[in-house]
Amino acid sequence: MKFKHRPDAVLLLQDGTVFRGKAVGQIGTATGEIAFNTGMYGYQEIFTDPSYYGQMLLLTTSHVGNYGIAADEIESESIKIEGLVCKKFSENYSRPAAVESLQDYFVKNNRVGISDVDTRALTRHIRSQGAMNAIVSSETSDIEELKAKLKEVPSMEGLELSSKVSTKEAFFFGDESASHRVAVLDLGVKKNILRCLAERDCYLNVFPHDASFEEMEKWNPDAYMLSNGPGDPSVMEEQIKTVGKIIDSGKPTFGICLGHQVLALSQGLTTSKMHNGHRGVNHPVKNLATSRCEVTSQNHGFVVDWASAEANENIEITHQHLNDDTLAGIKVLNKNAFSVQYHPESSAGPNDSRYLFDQFINNIKKHKS
Repeated sequence: MKFKHRPDAVLLLQDGTVFRGKAVGQIGTATGEIAFNTGMYGYQEIFTDPSYYGQMLLLTTSHVGNYGIAADEIESESIKIEGLVCKKFSENYSRPAAVESLQDYFVKNNRVGISDVDTRALTRHIRSQGAMNAIVSSETSDIEELKAKLKEVPSMEGLELSSKVSTKEAFFFGDESASHRVAVLDLGVKKNILRCLAERDCYLNVFPHDASFEEMEKWNPDAYMLSNGPGDPSVMEEQIKTVGKIIDSGKPTFGICLGHQVLALSQGLTTSKMHNGHRGVNHPVKNLATSRCEVTSQNHGFVVDWASAEANENIEITHQHLNDDTLAGIKVLNKNAFSVQYHPESSAGPNDSRYLFDQFINNIKKHKS
């Protein structure tokens, strides 16, 4: 579906702020917590990242859609963002590898968006006022009607969302004859995490978010991967207990993003909701062991509390976000577990942090020997 003339659309924030623009994707109405991403590329990987479930995504880059949609550049089987807010939206594309336009992709996935918005002003507003719920509509411009619908949208704080994006049935990934067997607790896993492990001679069994430790242990894995995902980690009581058992087993464990937060909670640390979160492919993180800086891909609205980690004698803080000095990685000293708040698998993003997968494999080899 290509518009001759784009219909009008409206964006309403929870604090009553209104932005007007033009329709993108399907004609309709969408709600979610508005969050901005500072990356300048990789929109297809971003849109299909399960960690974005429940988010109304604002892109700070000027243009989106220029290079269309390629069949293999996905992190899950469908668009996970609730809606899109952008400056310039291109219905045309020129890349030979693309199979369809971003407009057609949004229509196929029944996703709503708004373009021609002053995204700089909107980003500055969110930075100042904090993340909040928002509603986008291209089917009505009645602000009072939209306000009523927006009031029904739950806060991200206290919301469990892994169950919405996790696999329903366990599945295998990789070469069955690989050297290492890794059980993956799927809290909203990105495909590239699985690829990065498979490339390092791992055979994976990907389990649903509600799988028990006993169920996963029956497969006799050499190690555990705790995946990324959406929502508030503090309400995931069963997963926190399960991860506690995984870590107590002594088997090598690696947590990414939500997996990192759940791992931290299982060790008695605390988490909190951030003012506006970290989302983009250009976030600087310092490795405190090497003093080297990594440019990282990030997508999270919750963070592990630094003070709670510092007060725990069994926790070593390993990484620090350099924009705001928040905690970006930990190691459990008396167990065989570590985790990071960001995305070492990238996709989209730089590959500076891929060494963490190698570190995980080395832990597996040491444990097996």
